[in-house]
Amino acid sequence: MRKKHLFALVFTMVVSLGLTACGTGQTPADSTNPSSESTQNQESQTPDTVTITSLNGNNEMFELEVPYNPERIAILDMASMDILDNLGVGDRIVGSASTSLDYLQQYVTNDNVANLGTIKEADLEAVMACEPDIIFIGGRLSKSYDDLSEIAPVVYLATDSEKGVVESVGANARTIASIFGLEDQVDDKMAGFGDRIAALRSFAEGKNAIIGLVTSGGLNVLGNDGRCSVIGREIGFENIGIDANIDTSTHGNEASFEFIVVKNPQYLFIMDRDAAIQSEGAKLAQEIVENELVMETDVYKSGNIVYLAHPAVWYTAEGGITALDLMLQDLETELLD
Repeated sequence: MRKKHLFALVFTMVVSLGLTACGTGQTPADSTNPSSESTQNQESQTPDTVTITSLNGNNEMFELEVPYNPERIAILDMASMDILDNLGVGDRIVGSASTSLDYLQQYVTNDNVANLGTIKEADLEAVMACEPDIIFIGGRLSKSYDDLSEIAPVVYLATDSEKGVVESVGANARTIASIFGLEDQVDDKMAGFGDRIAALRSFAEGKNAIIGLVTSGGLNVLGNDGRCSVIGREIGFENIGIDANIDTSTHGNEASFEFIVVKNPQYLFIMDRDAAIQSEGAKLAQEIVENELVMETDVYKSGNIVYLAHPAVWYTAEGGITALDLMLQDLETELLD
């Protein structure tokens, strides 16, 4: 009888263990849930921060640690806003400069987006109040870099005229995309720009030009070291308006209209700064440029004065992806169509 009872007890224990293993879908030797482990690995691989290369308030490159995939963005630079819009993260903008462009208007007029001042002068209290995870600025606000850095990490990117506008846009877009894990989008966004530059360069071969900025009724000439540098540096018009050793990057150097007569360029490219910043009561650039002196020049008679159709884009958003598209359209329309 004892043997029978012992056998029954062992049999019951074996059956019980077998039922327990079947009930969990696991064997005692394999108690790990593969799906749960994969999810945990993915979460552990998502970084809290990422390190990028940015500029500081002294316009020096340095390594900056910023939040990865930030949810709250304060933006005080139109080129960076352009890139953020292209990457599809514009809905994270909680504060913006009041400066606006037609294609970015929705971020400025949105009641849920705080007004943070302008791209030249930030409202620090407003920036702080919108509690950003990250702040984007351009060169006009470099003087405020340290103050803004007290609120959140500040990403300051710029266009490098020596590197070229197209390469700068691509590099800056990749930097911003890396903050959000969206690097795979950039190549598609930049596709085609190289071919468009090549077509314009073919047209410009052997031709010279003066590149001018009209403001307050006068003419400033621009070099290949700042605004509109894509015309001389990448597209290849010989820029005869300025000595290559003279810095013109901010607003160019003042010149008289007699200067155009003396230089006698084949092409004249004009950016209307007053239209770009919407100066009240300002004359259009065409009214200023096409005076008696200029109307006697070959460039006028041959119809080779090109007024850049999107001056606000050239002036405030050079460095953006959509901005680059519009800038090239301005040149293609006048030169290739």
